[in-house]
Amino acid sequence: MKLLGYKIDRSYPDFPIKNKKIINTLNPHSYCVAKKDPSFRCALQASDLLIPDGTGIVLAAQFLRGKKIDRIAGADMHLHLLRQAQKYGLKVFYMGSSWETLSKIETRIQEEYPAICYKGYSPPYKAAFSKKDNSKMQEAINTFQPEILFVGMTAPKQEKWVHKNKEYLNVQVICSIGAVFDFYAGTAKRAPAWMQNTGLEWLHRSIVSPTRLGKRNMRSNPEFVWDVIKAKVKEI
Repeated sequence: MKLLGYKIDRSYPDFPIKNKKIINTLNPHSYCVAKKDPSFRCALQASDLLIPDGTGIVLAAQFLRGKKIDRIAGADMHLHLLRQAQKYGLKVFYMGSSWETLSKIETRIQEEYPAICYKGYSPPYKAAFSKKDNSKMQEAINTFQPEILFVGMTAPKQEKWVHKNKEYLNVQVICSIGAVFDFYAGTAKRAPAWMQNTGLEWLHRSIVSPTRLGKRNMRSNPEFVWDVIKAKVKEI
């Protein structure tokens, strides 16, 4: 489904995978950032699966296209891929976050998905990676030979990194999931189930992090709504 210049896809990939798939998420904030960041926009538009991780995207689809769709959070896609990895005994690689968080992820995976072979890598904390940094990251991934690569370096950094490096990575699925690393590790709490189910997860995150996420949503949400209204007027 085409929406505001992006092809939204709600499918869950199942193994075996024939061709490499790049999975990214779209929410009102990432949409607004991509308007001003051509590299980010290109990365999102080049996704094989761009899932609606945001209540605003779901509502926009109904308002603009008359289609009722369900939201797929990055955390939902993460769990789906872990279940696939458990079923087929696959290797998963986590690129991003701190070594402490990666260690907690490993512990949980060993308990919940014993058939999965796990490895993680914590890249240097910097705004942009050097050629040497990228080479080390690529080598760490390709040496392990995972079927699934999760990237958690926050948007838009993670999507742009994947888009730039995907041709050098020997994996079947690459999924950028940002904050899900912390949710799964238990270093950050996801919204209660009732807020997830009622489309209020964005509100929970704004309350938990008012300085960063709260201010961000206060800017992005009105801008997104205005663009949706303008798009609807053009169709009339």
